[in-house]
Amino acid sequence: MKIGRALISVHDKTGVVELAGALAALSVEILSTGGTAKLLREAGLTVREVAEVTGFPEMLDGRVKTLHPRIHGGILARRDRAEHMAALERHGIGPIDLVVVSLYPFEATVTRPGVTREEAIEQIDVGGPAMIRAAAKNHGAVAVVTHPSQYGVLLEELRESGGQLGEATRARLAQEAFRRTADYDATIASYLHGDAPTFPERLRLDASLVSRLRYGENPHQAAAFYQPAHGPAWGLAALEPLHGPELSYNNLLDFSAALALLAEFDEPAAVVVKHTNPCGAAVGASVGEAMLKAKASDPVSIYGGIVGVNHRLDLAVVEALSGIFVEILFAPDYADDALAVLKRTKKKARVFRVPCHRAAWPERDVEYRSVLGGLLAQSPDRPDLGEHLFKTVSRREPTAHEMAALRFAWRVAKHTKSNAIVLARHDQVVGVGAGQMNRVDSARLAVTRAREVGLAPEGAVCASDAFFPFRDGLDVVARAGATAVIHPGGSLRDEEVIAAADEHGMAMVLTGLRHFRH
Repeated sequence: MKIGRALISVHDKTGVVELAGALAALSVEILSTGGTAKLLREAGLTVREVAEVTGFPEMLDGRVKTLHPRIHGGILARRDRAEHMAALERHGIGPIDLVVVSLYPFEATVTRPGVTREEAIEQIDVGGPAMIRAAAKNHGAVAVVTHPSQYGVLLEELRESGGQLGEATRARLAQEAFRRTADYDATIASYLHGDAPTFPERLRLDASLVSRLRYGENPHQAAAFYQPAHGPAWGLAALEPLHGPELSYNNLLDFSAALALLAEFDEPAAVVVKHTNPCGAAVGASVGEAMLKAKASDPVSIYGGIVGVNHRLDLAVVEALSGIFVEILFAPDYADDALAVLKRTKKKARVFRVPCHRAAWPERDVEYRSVLGGLLAQSPDRPDLGEHLFKTVSRREPTAHEMAALRFAWRVAKHTKSNAIVLARHDQVVGVGAGQMNRVDSARLAVTRAREVGLAPEGAVCASDAFFPFRDGLDVVARAGATAVIHPGGSLRDEEVIAAADEHGMAMVLTGLRHFRH
């Protein structure tokens, strides 16, 4: 199809003068509107105003300018139907073969701090999407361009073919056009969602491809990483790669778990995650000190693990990891000398800069997980209750030192797969039991891991992500030397479990808040 007439109406003026000049050189007549027409005329190009074509001026502050049969008839007429072409001739409508439109910047407007609802509404484009959709529908005869990044390829084909565009090109441009209007409408719908129910009757997820991954959980599975199409990039979408090979599907799952745990801490902290479970976590006066303690939590499992610190990573962290292979190392920032050593000594490690504090993340209303035949949706497990809401139910109150340790252990248990038992001191994980089919086995595993790595459970505290259904799990950690325990409570046998704590001289604190993580 030879391009004889083009309609150009763009908010983003990037490259539009060059595009119009190249089209004019190919003897293409140019129609345009408002600011675009003014810009092209100032560049010395001959432009026919849309208002001249329609015989009707722009009105309502520009809300109505292209919504007219002389425009949409020219776009939508099928060239292979004689009655369509006769109708154009009868009404004096010229065919439009190319539509170039960039929409009002609604997405950028609503992310601007302090934007009002009125300002946002005025940036909802009406005529632009209508022309894009019309041209895309009639892509058998009409080409549609929606972004300056498409101009180069378009002009290359036009020049090589003497002003013609092939069917495959028009079909590809139409598909990209419908994607653009779908994204645009999704952003508007999301903005107008406002205080609507968190779980709507109809759910539409809108995400953009970040990268295709080498494979999924296993080499025979295909995989990709997407991020929400609108709003600021955060979490894993805000990664800045500094060194090492690309991430895999499993890397991203573990990375997400490690980042979520690290965000629990404001003080200098270090975490180590393996298969989405914490095998090491600690706080300290510096991230170097925290890293040494996190490594000591499980010096075996750290190999091949995901490691992160929440403050500037310095040489002390690098030295703490000397001789240890890690899959991923991340921090919000790096000392120049530390980064240089990492690049030299950890050739296979993936090193990233990423915001590690929850304050840098937007509030989420809902999170999703796929299941066979559908999606599950839930509100996020947000930060915990304050310590002033914790309730001591044992005869003995926890000491201030024990309370600090209980709070630390409780944060880690929140990010450990159920059934979760975490043994800890005030600044360091001692042992973790995760993902077992019963809580007593998790308790035994936590004690065993502590002893195997040389961190005695004696004097530690215990956190359980859910209540103890029987006293047997509590007995395991008490006999190992744990002095205090924190859990949600709510079991039919709470009194029996509380009595067991009193028998062992333990302090017991209930949270009333469960942290199952499946």
